[in-house]
Amino acid sequence: MKALRIAASGMMAQQRNTEVVANNLANMNTSGYQRRRTEFSDLIYDKAERKPSRSSRASKLFPGGIKSGQGVRMSSVYRVSEQGSLKATSNSFDLAIQGEGYFQVLLPNGDTAFTRDGAFQLNATGQLVTHDGFAIQPGIIVPQGAIDVTINASGEVLVSEEVGGEPTNIGTIQIATFANQGGLEALGDNLFRGTQASGPATIDSPSRVGYGSLMQGYLESSNVDPISEIAALISAQRAYEMNSKVVQAADQMMGPAR
Repeated sequence: MKALRIAASGMMAQQRNTEVVANNLANMNTSGYQRRRTEFSDLIYDKAERKPSRSSRASKLFPGGIKSGQGVRMSSVYRVSEQGSLKATSNSFDLAIQGEGYFQVLLPNGDTAFTRDGAFQLNATGQLVTHDGFAIQPGIIVPQGAIDVTINASGEVLVSEEVGGEPTNIGTIQIATFANQGGLEALGDNLFRGTQASGPATIDSPSRVGYGSLMQGYLESSNVDPISEIAALISAQRAYEMNSKVVQAADQMMGPAR
């Protein structure tokens, strides 16, 4: 009975949907996290041909035909790239991008990854790194003894080494944009990697046309809306239950045949 297979495909699709919603809720307090959204598509249809009959067949073309669906599958999981809200912190090395763009991070294997999580800090040598110790690119090294570090909206890092002294520019934090940021591959740890789908990274200083500006002392929150996710979770649960009812009904229909 095809109803069993069709209902099973619906149950599996809703199970994956629930997993995506659960991941969104689990990361609702993750800085820079961008929620995911599931999309579904129906499976190929089974076309049944009517047997030829001289008395009933008017022609070889039928306006409607006989087609039956085969179920559903999860076609894709989109990453919603809308910006999350910005929250103020007391750390001068926390940075948020107001607008488009990603920070560049150097991985241990030499590859460049990208992130919206701007929770940075200094390592033992004064280099600006992520919470995992990955250096941002281009590298920024704050000299020892600096008493004040200012990062303006254009990414310029200004350091004062004495009270009342003239700030010194020790570098500029650049950000990257992509033609299709939805095509970035998630690596975990709030990191992404460029792919053919995303296109090559275009790198420039913040506050340029098409690039966001930096805000020092802020972090970007996740763009997860708990209320919407709970509603999606309830909807997935109800859809799962209805498909399970179809399985039970199909099993009862097959009972007399057994």
